[in-house]
Amino acid sequence: MNLHEYQGKEILASFGVRIQRGIVAHNAKEAVDAAKQLTAETGTGWHVIKAQVHAGGRGKGGGVKLAKNLKEVEEIAGQIIGMNLITPQTSAEGKKVHQVLIAEDVYYPGASETNEFYMSVLLNRGTGRNMIMYSTEGGMDIEEVAEHTPHLIFTEEIDPAVGLLPFQARKIAFNLGLSGNAFKEMTKFVSSLYKAYVESDSSMFEINPVLKTSDDKIMAVDAKVSIDDNALFRRKQYAEMRDLREENPIEVEAGALGLNYVDLDGNVGCMVNGAGLAMATMDLIKQAGGEPANFLDVGGTADAKRVEAAFKIILKDPAVKAILINIFGGIVRCDRVAQGVIDAYKNMGNINVPIIVRLQGTNADIAKELIDNSGLDVQSAVQFQEAADKVKAVLS
Repeated sequence: MNLHEYQGKEILASFGVRIQRGIVAHNAKEAVDAAKQLTAETGTGWHVIKAQVHAGGRGKGGGVKLAKNLKEVEEIAGQIIGMNLITPQTSAEGKKVHQVLIAEDVYYPGASETNEFYMSVLLNRGTGRNMIMYSTEGGMDIEEVAEHTPHLIFTEEIDPAVGLLPFQARKIAFNLGLSGNAFKEMTKFVSSLYKAYVESDSSMFEINPVLKTSDDKIMAVDAKVSIDDNALFRRKQYAEMRDLREENPIEVEAGALGLNYVDLDGNVGCMVNGAGLAMATMDLIKQAGGEPANFLDVGGTADAKRVEAAFKIILKDPAVKAILINIFGGIVRCDRVAQGVIDAYKNMGNINVPIIVRLQGTNADIAKELIDNSGLDVQSAVQFQEAADKVKAVLS
Protein backbone atom coordinates (compact mmCIF):
# COMPACT_ATOMS: atom_id res chain seq x y z
CA MET A 1 0.00 0.00 0.00
CA ASN A 2 1.55 3.26 -1.17
CA LEU A 3 1.28 6.43 0.91
CA HIS A 4 1.34 10.12 0.06
CA GLU A 5 4.41 12.15 0.94
CA TYR A 6 2.71 13.87 3.87
CA GLN A 7 1.58 10.50 5.29
CA GLY A 8 5.07 9.04 5.00
CA LYS A 9 6.46 12.07 6.78
CA GLU A 10 3.92 11.64 9.58
CA ILE A 11 5.25 8.12 10.15
CA LEU A 12 8.86 9.31 10.03
CA ALA A 13 8.19 12.09 12.53
CA SER A 14 6.52 9.62 14.92
CA PHE A 15 9.83 7.73 15.09
CA GLY A 16 11.94 10.83 15.70
CA VAL A 17 13.07 11.50 12.12
CA ARG A 18 13.46 15.20 11.37
CA ILE A 19 11.20 16.18 8.44
CA GLN A 20 10.47 19.22 6.31
CA ARG A 21 7.28 20.38 8.01
CA GLY A 22 4.11 20.97 6.07
CA ILE A 23 0.31 21.13 6.12
CA VAL A 24 -2.11 19.53 3.64
CA ALA A 25 -4.57 21.73 1.74
CA HIS A 26 -7.48 20.75 -0.52
CA ASN A 27 -8.15 24.15 -2.11
CA ALA A 28 -6.48 27.53 -2.59
CA LYS A 29 -8.00 29.08 0.54
CA GLU A 30 -6.79 26.20 2.71
CA ALA A 31 -3.37 26.58 1.10
CA VAL A 32 -3.13 30.23 2.17
CA ASP A 33 -4.32 29.39 5.69
CA ALA A 34 -1.75 26.58 5.86
CA ALA A 35 1.02 28.93 4.70
CA LYS A 36 0.12 31.46 7.39
CA GLN A 37 0.07 28.76 10.08
CA LEU A 38 3.38 27.35 8.87
CA THR A 39 5.01 30.78 8.98
CA ALA A 40 3.78 31.29 12.54
CA GLU A 41 5.11 27.90 13.63
CA THR A 42 8.40 27.73 11.73
CA GLY A 43 9.25 31.29 10.69
CA THR A 44 9.50 30.28 7.03
CA GLY A 45 9.00 33.15 4.58
CA TRP A 46 8.75 31.09 1.39
CA HIS A 47 6.63 27.97 0.88
CA VAL A 48 6.91 24.90 -1.33
CA ILE A 49 3.66 23.67 -2.89
CA LYS A 50 3.77 19.93 -3.62
CA ALA A 51 1.14 17.88 -5.45
CA GLN A 52 0.17 14.80 -3.44
CA VAL A 53 -0.13 11.88 -5.85
CA HIS A 54 1.31 8.36 -5.85
CA ALA A 55 4.00 9.02 -8.44
CA GLY A 56 7.59 10.16 -8.56
CA GLY A 57 9.01 12.93 -10.73
CA ARG A 58 6.34 15.41 -9.65
CA GLY A 59 8.64 18.38 -10.13
CA LYS A 60 9.22 17.47 -13.79
CA GLY A 61 5.48 17.61 -14.41
CA GLY A 62 4.97 20.96 -12.69
CA GLY A 63 3.72 19.45 -9.46
CA VAL A 64 6.31 21.05 -7.15
CA LYS A 65 6.71 24.84 -7.11
CA LEU A 66 8.12 27.53 -4.83
CA ALA A 67 5.92 30.42 -3.65
CA LYS A 68 7.59 33.57 -2.32
CA ASN A 69 4.46 35.21 -0.92
CA LEU A 70 0.86 34.40 -0.02
CA LYS A 71 -0.48 35.55 -3.37
CA GLU A 72 1.78 33.06 -5.14
CA VAL A 73 0.74 30.36 -2.68
CA GLU A 74 -2.92 30.93 -3.63
CA GLU A 75 -2.20 31.07 -7.37
CA ILE A 76 0.08 28.03 -7.51
CA ALA A 77 -2.14 25.90 -5.27
CA GLY A 78 -5.12 26.80 -7.43
CA GLN A 79 -3.22 25.73 -10.54
CA ILE A 80 -2.00 22.41 -9.14
CA ILE A 81 -5.16 21.24 -7.35
CA GLY A 82 -7.44 19.64 -9.91
CA MET A 83 -4.79 19.31 -12.63
CA ASN A 84 -3.92 15.98 -14.25
CA LEU A 85 -0.27 15.66 -13.32
CA ILE A 86 1.81 13.80 -15.90
CA THR A 87 5.21 12.52 -14.74
CA PRO A 88 7.61 9.82 -15.99
CA GLN A 89 5.87 7.44 -13.56
CA THR A 90 2.24 8.05 -14.58
CA SER A 91 0.21 7.05 -17.62
CA ALA A 92 -0.23 9.45 -20.52
CA GLU A 93 -3.45 10.68 -18.91
CA GLY A 94 -1.62 11.51 -15.69
CA LYS A 95 -3.10 11.54 -12.19
CA LYS A 96 -5.61 14.05 -10.88
CA VAL A 97 -4.32 16.10 -7.95
CA HIS A 98 -6.82 16.29 -5.09
CA GLN A 99 -4.57 17.91 -2.48
CA VAL A 100 -1.24 19.69 -2.03
CA LEU A 101 1.30 19.83 0.75
CA ILE A 102 2.31 23.35 1.79
CA ALA A 103 5.84 22.88 3.11
CA GLU A 104 8.42 25.12 4.75
CA ASP A 105 11.45 26.37 2.83
CA VAL A 106 14.49 24.52 4.20
CA TYR A 107 17.07 25.82 1.72
CA TYR A 108 17.80 28.91 3.77
CA PRO A 109 21.26 30.59 3.79
CA GLY A 110 23.68 29.74 6.57
CA ALA A 111 27.22 28.95 7.61
CA SER A 112 27.69 26.04 5.16
CA GLU A 113 26.41 24.82 1.81
CA THR A 114 23.33 22.62 1.64
CA ASN A 115 23.80 19.04 0.40
CA GLU A 116 21.26 16.56 -0.96
CA PHE A 117 21.58 12.81 -0.46
CA TYR A 118 19.57 9.76 -1.53
CA MET A 119 18.56 7.08 0.97
CA SER A 120 16.17 4.13 0.93
CA VAL A 121 15.49 1.11 3.13
CA LEU A 122 14.15 -2.07 1.57
CA LEU A 123 14.49 -5.84 1.54
CA ASN A 124 17.29 -7.44 -0.44
CA ARG A 125 15.48 -10.59 -1.57
CA GLY A 126 18.74 -12.13 -2.78
CA THR A 127 20.25 -12.22 0.70
CA GLY A 128 17.11 -12.20 2.84
CA ARG A 129 18.36 -9.12 4.68
CA ASN A 130 17.20 -5.54 4.98
CA MET A 131 19.33 -3.05 3.10
CA ILE A 132 20.01 0.66 3.28
CA MET A 133 20.87 2.07 -0.14
CA TYR A 134 22.34 5.57 -0.19
CA SER A 135 24.19 8.01 -2.40
CA THR A 136 25.74 11.46 -2.39
CA GLU A 137 23.70 12.20 -5.54
CA GLY A 138 20.39 13.15 -3.94
CA GLY A 139 17.60 14.95 -5.73
CA MET A 140 18.25 12.95 -8.92
CA ASP A 141 16.59 9.84 -10.35
CA ILE A 142 18.47 7.02 -8.65
CA GLU A 143 18.13 4.96 -11.85
CA GLU A 144 20.21 7.53 -13.73
CA VAL A 145 22.82 7.53 -10.97
CA ALA A 146 22.97 3.72 -11.10
CA GLU A 147 23.38 3.77 -14.88
CA HIS A 148 25.95 6.53 -15.26
CA THR A 149 27.82 6.64 -11.92
CA PRO A 150 27.24 3.31 -10.13
CA HIS A 151 30.30 3.85 -7.91
CA LEU A 152 28.35 6.63 -6.15
CA ILE A 153 25.73 4.21 -4.83
CA PHE A 154 26.48 2.46 -1.53
CA THR A 155 24.62 -0.30 0.28
CA GLU A 156 24.61 -1.45 3.89
CA GLU A 157 22.99 -4.79 4.70
CA ILE A 158 21.43 -5.40 8.09
CA ASP A 159 20.85 -8.76 9.73
CA PRO A 160 17.17 -8.60 10.77
CA ALA A 161 17.92 -10.77 13.81
CA VAL A 162 20.46 -8.23 15.10
CA GLY A 163 19.21 -4.93 13.73
CA LEU A 164 21.13 -1.86 12.65
CA LEU A 165 24.39 -1.60 14.60
CA PRO A 166 25.86 1.79 15.62
CA PHE A 167 28.99 1.31 13.52
CA GLN A 168 26.83 0.84 10.40
CA ALA A 169 25.06 4.19 10.92
CA ARG A 170 28.46 5.84 11.40
CA LYS A 171 29.78 4.15 8.24
CA ILE A 172 26.90 5.59 6.21
CA ALA A 173 27.53 9.10 7.56
CA PHE A 174 31.25 8.75 6.77
CA ASN A 175 30.63 7.53 3.19
CA LEU A 176 28.40 10.56 2.63
CA GLY A 177 31.37 12.79 3.47
CA LEU A 178 29.91 14.30 6.63
CA SER A 179 31.70 15.52 9.72
CA GLY A 180 31.01 17.38 12.95
CA ASN A 181 27.41 17.96 13.92
CA ALA A 182 26.14 16.87 10.49
CA PHE A 183 27.85 13.49 11.06
CA LYS A 184 26.10 13.05 14.41
CA GLU A 185 22.78 14.15 12.93
CA MET A 186 23.08 11.66 10.09
CA THR A 187 23.83 8.70 12.39
CA LYS A 188 20.72 9.58 14.40
CA PHE A 189 18.70 10.05 11.20
CA VAL A 190 19.75 6.63 9.83
CA SER A 191 18.95 4.84 13.10
CA SER A 192 15.51 6.45 13.36
CA LEU A 193 14.75 5.82 9.69
CA TYR A 194 15.57 2.12 10.02
CA LYS A 195 13.44 1.84 13.15
CA ALA A 196 10.53 3.48 11.30
CA TYR A 197 10.93 1.00 8.42
CA VAL A 198 10.92 -2.07 10.67
CA GLU A 199 8.26 -1.05 13.17
CA SER A 200 5.80 0.21 10.54
CA ASP A 201 6.06 -3.10 8.61
CA SER A 202 7.02 -1.23 5.46
CA SER A 203 8.29 -2.78 2.27
CA MET A 204 10.15 0.39 1.30
CA PHE A 205 11.13 3.82 2.60
CA GLU A 206 12.69 6.11 0.00
CA ILE A 207 13.89 9.60 0.97
CA ASN A 208 15.04 11.68 -1.98
CA PRO A 209 16.43 14.02 -1.02
CA VAL A 210 17.76 13.72 2.48
CA LEU A 211 18.96 17.27 3.10
CA LYS A 212 21.90 18.62 5.05
CA THR A 213 20.81 22.17 5.78
CA SER A 214 23.09 25.18 5.92
CA ASP A 215 23.18 24.84 9.74
CA ASP A 216 24.08 21.12 9.59
CA LYS A 217 20.66 19.63 10.33
CA ILE A 218 19.67 16.40 8.56
CA MET A 219 16.06 16.05 7.45
CA ALA A 220 13.72 14.22 5.06
CA VAL A 221 12.52 16.63 2.38
CA ASP A 222 10.51 13.94 0.61
CA ALA A 223 9.13 10.53 1.60
CA LYS A 224 8.01 7.67 -0.62
CA VAL A 225 6.62 4.91 1.58
CA SER A 226 5.04 1.52 0.84
CA ILE A 227 3.46 -0.46 3.67
CA ASP A 228 3.36 -4.27 3.40
CA ASP A 229 -0.31 -5.12 2.67
CA ASN A 230 0.06 -8.40 4.58
CA ALA A 231 0.82 -6.51 7.81
CA LEU A 232 -2.11 -4.09 7.72
CA PHE A 233 -4.17 -6.29 10.04
CA ARG A 234 -1.84 -5.26 12.85
CA ARG A 235 -1.18 -1.71 11.60
CA LYS A 236 -4.74 -0.43 11.42
CA GLN A 237 -3.61 3.16 11.92
CA TYR A 238 -1.76 2.91 8.59
CA ALA A 239 -4.57 1.05 6.82
CA GLU A 240 -6.73 4.14 7.39
CA MET A 241 -4.24 6.15 5.30
CA ARG A 242 -5.14 4.27 2.11
CA ASP A 243 -6.27 6.60 -0.69
CA LEU A 244 -8.41 4.56 -3.09
CA ARG A 245 -8.49 7.46 -5.56
CA GLU A 246 -4.84 6.78 -6.34
CA GLU A 247 -5.33 3.09 -7.13
CA ASN A 248 -6.55 1.19 -10.18
CA PRO A 249 -10.38 1.25 -9.84
CA ILE A 250 -10.74 -2.27 -11.23
CA GLU A 251 -8.23 -3.60 -8.69
CA VAL A 252 -10.09 -1.79 -5.90
CA GLU A 253 -13.40 -3.30 -7.01
CA ALA A 254 -11.86 -6.79 -7.25
CA GLY A 255 -10.40 -6.44 -3.76
CA ALA A 256 -13.82 -5.51 -2.36
CA LEU A 257 -15.18 -8.73 -3.90
CA GLY A 258 -12.42 -10.80 -2.30
CA LEU A 259 -10.57 -11.45 -5.56
CA ASN A 260 -6.79 -11.22 -5.87
CA TYR A 261 -6.47 -9.18 -9.06
CA VAL A 262 -3.64 -7.29 -10.73
CA ASP A 263 -4.27 -5.40 -13.97
CA LEU A 264 -1.78 -6.05 -16.80
CA ASP A 265 -1.38 -4.90 -20.41
CA GLY A 266 -2.23 -8.08 -22.31
CA ASN A 267 -5.09 -9.54 -24.36
CA VAL A 268 -5.93 -12.82 -22.58
CA GLY A 269 -7.91 -12.68 -19.34
CA CYS A 270 -6.97 -15.25 -16.68
CA MET A 271 -9.18 -16.81 -14.03
CA VAL A 272 -7.26 -19.24 -11.84
CA ASN A 273 -7.31 -20.64 -8.31
CA GLY A 274 -3.98 -20.39 -6.53
CA ALA A 275 -1.14 -17.92 -7.06
CA GLY A 276 1.35 -20.53 -8.27
CA LEU A 277 -1.03 -21.88 -10.89
CA ALA A 278 -1.88 -18.31 -11.89
CA MET A 279 1.79 -17.57 -12.59
CA ALA A 280 2.13 -20.82 -14.57
CA THR A 281 -1.00 -19.92 -16.56
CA MET A 282 0.47 -16.54 -17.44
CA ASP A 283 3.58 -18.33 -18.74
CA LEU A 284 1.32 -20.65 -20.73
CA ILE A 285 -0.40 -17.69 -22.38
CA LYS A 286 2.96 -16.14 -23.29
CA GLN A 287 4.12 -19.40 -24.87
CA ALA A 288 0.89 -19.55 -26.87
CA GLY A 289 1.67 -16.16 -28.39
CA GLY A 290 -0.63 -14.10 -26.22
CA GLU A 291 -0.10 -11.65 -23.38
CA PRO A 292 -1.82 -12.00 -19.98
CA ALA A 293 -4.30 -9.19 -19.36
CA ASN A 294 -4.39 -9.77 -15.64
CA PHE A 295 -3.43 -11.88 -12.65
CA LEU A 296 -6.65 -13.15 -11.07
CA ASP A 297 -6.76 -15.70 -8.26
CA VAL A 298 -10.35 -16.59 -7.34
CA GLY A 299 -9.22 -18.67 -4.36
CA GLY A 300 -10.55 -22.03 -3.28
CA THR A 301 -14.28 -21.27 -3.51
CA ALA A 302 -14.90 -20.84 -7.23
CA ASP A 303 -18.72 -21.01 -7.07
CA ALA A 304 -21.11 -19.39 -9.59
CA LYS A 305 -21.30 -16.08 -7.72
CA ARG A 306 -17.51 -15.78 -7.47
CA VAL A 307 -16.94 -16.85 -11.08
CA GLU A 308 -19.52 -14.33 -12.30
CA ALA A 309 -17.82 -11.56 -10.31
CA ALA A 310 -14.47 -12.57 -11.83
CA PHE A 311 -15.96 -12.55 -15.35
CA LYS A 312 -17.30 -9.03 -14.85
CA ILE A 313 -13.93 -7.80 -13.58
CA ILE A 314 -12.02 -9.34 -16.50
CA LEU A 315 -14.46 -7.98 -19.10
CA LYS A 316 -14.04 -4.41 -17.83
CA ASP A 317 -10.76 -4.47 -19.76
CA PRO A 318 -11.56 -3.72 -23.45
CA ALA A 319 -8.22 -5.22 -24.54
CA VAL A 320 -9.29 -8.76 -23.54
CA LYS A 321 -9.71 -10.95 -26.65
CA ALA A 322 -10.07 -14.31 -24.88
CA ILE A 323 -10.49 -15.72 -21.38
CA LEU A 324 -8.63 -18.76 -20.04
CA ILE A 325 -10.09 -20.39 -16.92
CA ASN A 326 -7.57 -22.77 -15.35
CA ILE A 327 -8.78 -24.44 -12.16
CA PHE A 328 -7.22 -27.25 -10.14
CA GLY A 329 -9.92 -29.13 -8.26
CA GLY A 330 -8.34 -29.91 -4.93
CA ILE A 331 -10.33 -28.12 -2.25
CA VAL A 332 -13.13 -27.36 -4.71
CA ARG A 333 -14.60 -30.04 -7.02
CA CYS A 334 -14.18 -29.43 -10.76
CA ASP A 335 -17.83 -30.21 -11.53
CA ARG A 336 -18.92 -27.46 -9.13
CA VAL A 337 -16.60 -25.00 -10.85
CA ALA A 338 -17.90 -26.06 -14.26
CA GLN A 339 -21.48 -25.53 -13.11
CA GLY A 340 -20.43 -22.17 -11.71
CA VAL A 341 -19.01 -21.18 -15.10
CA ILE A 342 -22.19 -22.27 -16.87
CA ASP A 343 -24.48 -20.47 -14.40
CA ALA A 344 -22.37 -17.30 -14.51
CA TYR A 345 -22.36 -17.33 -18.32
CA LYS A 346 -26.15 -17.67 -18.44
CA ASN A 347 -26.66 -14.95 -15.82
CA MET A 348 -24.49 -12.52 -17.75
CA GLY A 349 -26.06 -13.22 -21.13
CA ASN A 350 -23.87 -13.19 -24.21
CA ILE A 351 -20.10 -12.92 -23.61
CA ASN A 352 -18.42 -11.68 -26.76
CA VAL A 353 -14.98 -13.21 -26.23
CA PRO A 354 -13.95 -16.88 -26.56
CA ILE A 355 -13.66 -18.80 -23.29
CA ILE A 356 -11.36 -21.78 -22.75
CA VAL A 357 -11.88 -23.78 -19.56
CA ARG A 358 -9.29 -26.21 -18.25
CA LEU A 359 -10.38 -28.14 -15.16
CA GLN A 360 -8.10 -30.75 -13.63
CA GLY A 361 -8.47 -32.68 -10.40
CA THR A 362 -11.49 -34.05 -8.54
CA ASN A 363 -14.36 -34.88 -10.94
CA ALA A 364 -12.53 -33.32 -13.91
CA ASP A 365 -14.18 -35.79 -16.32
CA ILE A 366 -17.65 -34.82 -15.11
CA ALA A 367 -16.71 -31.15 -15.39
CA LYS A 368 -15.59 -31.54 -19.01
CA GLU A 369 -18.84 -33.29 -19.85
CA LEU A 370 -20.85 -30.46 -18.26
CA ILE A 371 -18.99 -27.82 -20.28
CA ASP A 372 -19.20 -29.78 -23.55
CA ASN A 373 -22.95 -30.39 -23.17
CA SER A 374 -23.85 -26.89 -21.96
CA GLY A 375 -24.57 -25.55 -25.45
CA LEU A 376 -22.56 -22.43 -24.62
CA ASP A 377 -19.66 -20.98 -26.60
CA VAL A 378 -17.15 -22.39 -24.13
CA GLN A 379 -14.29 -24.72 -25.04
CA SER A 380 -13.03 -27.30 -22.57
CA ALA A 381 -9.50 -28.64 -22.16
CA VAL A 382 -7.88 -31.23 -19.91
CA GLN A 383 -4.14 -30.87 -20.52
CA PHE A 384 -2.05 -27.72 -20.17
CA GLN A 385 -0.82 -27.93 -23.76
CA GLU A 386 -4.35 -28.47 -25.04
CA ALA A 387 -5.42 -25.26 -23.32
CA ALA A 388 -2.43 -23.44 -24.80
CA ASP A 389 -3.27 -24.64 -28.31
CA LYS A 390 -6.86 -23.45 -27.97
CA VAL A 391 -5.74 -20.03 -26.73
CA LYS A 392 -3.40 -19.78 -29.71
CA ALA A 393 -6.19 -20.79 -32.10
CA VAL A 394 -8.70 -18.19 -30.87
CA LEU A 395 -6.09 -15.43 -30.95
CA SER A 396 -5.17 -16.19 -34.55
